Amino acid sequence: MTLKPYVKQFLQAARKETPHSPIDMVRLRGTMTALLPPVGPRPSAEKAEDRLIPGPNGAVPIRVYTPSGKGPFPLFIYIHGGGWTIGSIEEYDTTCRLLANETGAKVISVEYRLAPEHPFPAGLEDCYAAAEWIFEHAAELNGDPTNITIGGDNAGGNLSAAVALMARDRNKSFISRQVLMYPATDYYHYRVYSEYDSIIENGDGYVLTNVDMSYFWTLYLGDEMHAANSYASPIRARDFNNLPPTLLITAEYDPLRDEGELYGIKLRQAGTHVQAKRFDGMIHGFVSLFPDQKEGREALELIRDFVNTPFVMQK
Repeated sequence: MTLKPYVKQFLQAARKETPHSPIDMVRLRGTMTALLPPVGPRPSAEKAEDRLIPGPNGAVPIRVYTPSGKGPFPLFIYIHGGGWTIGSIEEYDTTCRLLANETGAKVISVEYRLAPEHPFPAGLEDCYAAAEWIFEHAAELNGDPTNITIGGDNAGGNLSAAVALMARDRNKSFISRQVLMYPATDYYHYRVYSEYDSIIENGDGYVLTNVDMSYFWTLYLGDEMHAANSYASPIRARDFNNLPPTLLITAEYDPLRDEGELYGIKLRQAGTHVQAKRFDGMIHGFVSLFPDQKEGREALELIRDFVNTPFVMQK
């Protein structure tokens, strides 16, 4: 397919300047807010509350979105994107409100530490600690501890997959399902471009570029010795057994398309329930960029149905 007309219009209007050295990090962190289109007033939420919870290196901020209705609610731990270096719970406020309203789940957005100030595994440790705390305090949150979803986009998809792997490896079974939206799963392909066709096809001109991702990975890892760590590159895990049911959303014109889809294949080959949907004519980040368009609404509906599908927790 070709790009959807409204996506073409967005790309033509977007003036994206991505700096490529750490001294420009402040300017880089301003690009995400500039790219997100104005969507009018923020969606209403029954309640949105900021809290601090214990983390591995001090308090971790979270924002809790409560939908209408009575609990105990399903719990959705949302890990924001931004290449592990940018993004925040504030920038993903609209996305989380939409998810809470659409799914009927209580959404908990996690403000993890960012690279390069806090390279791998600092942000991941924050996300895992938050997930474990949410499980242990589900009753306090008026949530259902047997119905916990973790999910996110790009780096948030990477971190969500890594948290699920860590929980499995530590014999914890508190993650009921995972929602991975165009996740980054593999470091190595930015050094070996021929490994995935989507890197060649979509590496430039569609908001997220190969140069961007190489830069993000370099800042996130700090040291390339971490690249083979499955908690950094989940697709490099040796064992894909006993992982939670997965919804995988990818976009046709996204350099991360193939690595995300291959991760789904590896999970399915290991016996995990995987529901995968590639959105044709879409670019990386389309759910947050275009929530009012047909494809954005369809993705939110897929997430809604998946979050409300009962699965037996794997032991």
